[in-house]
Amino acid sequence: MEISWLQAILLGLFACLASMPGMGGSSIGNYTLGRPLVGGLVCGLILGDVPTGILVGCAMQLAYIALVTPGGTVSADVRAVSYIGIPLAMVALSSYGLSASSSDGAALATSFGTMVGTLGTVLFYGTATINLAWQHAGWRAVEKRQYRKLYLVDMGLPWISHLICSFIPTVIMCKLGADVVEVIKTALPMDGIAMKTLFTVGAMLPCVGIAILLKQIVKKAVDFIPFLFGFVLAASLGINLVSATVVAGMFAIINYRIKMLAVKRAEVVTDDEEEEEI
Repeated sequence: MEISWLQAILLGLFACLASMPGMGGSSIGNYTLGRPLVGGLVCGLILGDVPTGILVGCAMQLAYIALVTPGGTVSADVRAVSYIGIPLAMVALSSYGLSASSSDGAALATSFGTMVGTLGTVLFYGTATINLAWQHAGWRAVEKRQYRKLYLVDMGLPWISHLICSFIPTVIMCKLGADVVEVIKTALPMDGIAMKTLFTVGAMLPCVGIAILLKQIVKKAVDFIPFLFGFVLAASLGINLVSATVVAGMFAIINYRIKMLAVKRAEVVTDDEEEEEI
């Protein structure tokens, strides 16, 4: 598999859109287009192999399923994972002749995503650093009561930052990355210790993502039950995780309505007590 210049440019464009405020804020940009699960679909459409793109995206999403950025602290840039890591992983899978649905294929894809995600933090902080200049320009406009200039500061000037730190690096790495993958293939054969270590570490990385998620949502032992419910359904009934999600959504609605009834009942009791006091 080779990545053409047109495909690399499209990947670079989506890397910019994945974190642009103009893309409906963080909801559409960072938390939708920037996620590996969605990025895998986009990369699959651009590179002409949707199943592989989705499978690679799913493998990488597990490793970053609980990634948060408190106070702007970024341990890994999922934008780079989605639009640099996934394309290079797809090229690597094609070069090594591995299927994305196999355990070795998923481990290799996750390893590529992790390496690029760590590198992406440099690009992320580079973008943030350049944006500081636009913020100062915005404050000067506010002080002069030139509020219309804020549209340019918020929607226009950040494109320069993303073109420098997102678009250009993504295009170059995706286009030239295929040659690097071939060099890695020659230097690191499949039966070598380095590749076996890479597969082993890559297979363990999704466990890290799940462990971080558990640490965030599990406060007491009983919280494990709803967390494992979907996996038990998938394992015992043979349904996929999409179906399990629909079932979980139904239970969530029931639980929500029960809690709302309890809140309304408490409000009624409070009103009755106030009337009796009067």
